[in-house]
Amino acid sequence: MNNTVELDQMIAGSMISKGGSWLPLTITSAHLLGGFLIIIGLLTRWAVLLQIPILIGAVIFINSQKGMSAGGSELIFALVILVLLIFFLVEGGGPISLDNYFRKNPK
Repeated sequence: MNNTVELDQMIAGSMISKGGSWLPLTITSAHLLGGFLIIIGLLTRWAVLLQIPILIGAVIFINSQKGMSAGGSELIFALVILVLLIFFLVEGGGPISLDNYFRKNPK
């Protein structure tokens, strides 16, 4: 949300610049919704599936725009988050997630 101007510039300088004006709002909304669902543990795997393409796009954009040396910390951060998302995709919500609560208490 803080870097929408930078996101607009990255999109404008890429192959998807035509018709990509809706992307910053969509990416921001998907991150907020998906992050909230992951935090509370509701529909965890679906929320992770929503986040993974965005993170893969971030890794590609950061690597292509800034390179390994200039955007190294951002790239490492995005890769760590991508690995964590893959972990949650495989494992699902934990024992204190709402997914687990609703699974144990069907009503």
